Amino acid sequence: MANQKTLFSLHMKDVVIVKPSKPTPSVTLSLSTFDNNPGLNILCHTIYVYKANLDYPNGQHQLDPAHVIKEALSKALVYYYPLAGKLITHDDGKLRINCNGDGVPFLEASANCELSSLHYLEGSHVPTSQKLFFDNPSQDETSEHALVFKVTKFLCGGFTFGLGLSHAVCDGFGAAQFFRALAELASGKCEPSVKPVWEREKLVGTILKEPLKLPMDETLKAVSPFWPTTEISHECFNLNGQIIQRLKMRLMKEGDKSVKDSFTTLETLGAYVWRSKARASELSSEGQTLFSVAVGVRSLLDQPLPEGYYGNAFVAANVVLTVKELNERPLSYVAKLITESKKLAFKNEYIRHSINMLETMRKYNIRIESTGASLILTDWRQLGLLEEVDFGWKASVNIVPVPWNMFGYVDLCIFLPPSNLDPSMKGGVRVFVTLPKASMPKFREEMEALKVMKDWELMREAPS
Repeated sequence: MANQKTLFSLHMKDVVIVKPSKPTPSVTLSLSTFDNNPGLNILCHTIYVYKANLDYPNGQHQLDPAHVIKEALSKALVYYYPLAGKLITHDDGKLRINCNGDGVPFLEASANCELSSLHYLEGSHVPTSQKLFFDNPSQDETSEHALVFKVTKFLCGGFTFGLGLSHAVCDGFGAAQFFRALAELASGKCEPSVKPVWEREKLVGTILKEPLKLPMDETLKAVSPFWPTTEISHECFNLNGQIIQRLKMRLMKEGDKSVKDSFTTLETLGAYVWRSKARASELSSEGQTLFSVAVGVRSLLDQPLPEGYYGNAFVAANVVLTVKELNERPLSYVAKLITESKKLAFKNEYIRHSINMLETMRKYNIRIESTGASLILTDWRQLGLLEEVDFGWKASVNIVPVPWNMFGYVDLCIFLPPSNLDPSMKGGVRVFVTLPKASMPKFREEMEALKVMKDWELMREAPS
């Protein structure tokens, strides 16, 4: 990806700690049941890519992005003061956040090349991306930072912004809300347009009395000859709007008369990616495979969460099929099941039961281990991170998730908005997947099939 003639390297400055610009409350805050999901107790890294601002008059020195972001961060932490604290595990096993104003570790770096030589991280070359974020620098093993930053400046005047944020504190919508507030303060606003709200007690569950029923029986899970393994591949696939529309039309023609409305992109592409992953993983035919997509619930509860709530607020909409069914049933049937699972997840009773399930699983230390038999999908396309976040360098041209060990890597799939680098991708989707290295070539074939096959070939029912 990078120009191999010049070895990409960075010069690092010393880490600085950015503190809130004004005094903040000194308290210990509890987290919700969603936040206490053990699978979310990780630092999620995302890299935002900004080109140089060419609108400055000739001879005028461009603003230093690291300085601008540091100043904005200091102001933002007055409102988002929990992010300046440390996560701690209480005696009851639950996470809390110690709001002590410790501050946020901030690392500044300079690269020896232009962003164009890295293709603005298009394609998400993981070894390169990993140099552009700041891993958790906490020296205290009993607590960790909820937020870390790294700004890397390039010779062209562009920069990357590596954001590491605890998933136990924010979900995607919460992270986007914080990031927009940061940009607003950087652009000169006195305060964020949306004020943050904590109120995590609104999403605390109770222990279930009835036996716990998981979406998929662990003993019936399909198995893959490629898992377990330490050889993991990460790849991002670009699918333009025409490809997706063509697949939608085929599913509509293939579906029965009960399908009155077009499938969404998530339902259409989710079904195809799920089937492709199962084929690429060579999952055992009679075993079960799970499709699970995160559904935001902020406005769905009987008492909707207040605007500004930035904690985790999503449930899983699940579909379980045998691998044989997934392979042999029409893809429209699979997409319809995804549609129905989402409708169920919209119901208040389902949401409350999901919270109680998580609370019960946490209490009895029930963990669902990754086996490669599931597809856990999260959709970043509606977060507005490529259109709305301007620190003075216009909107970012790319956003790249750095792989983190969430759902055991191999179960996680992210739908990303297209970067702003390729006009032909308007209306398209970038599909980011992590798979065992041995299964990636077959998955790549499945993705390429969408681009080159004739319409009728897309609807093949049996694996090739």
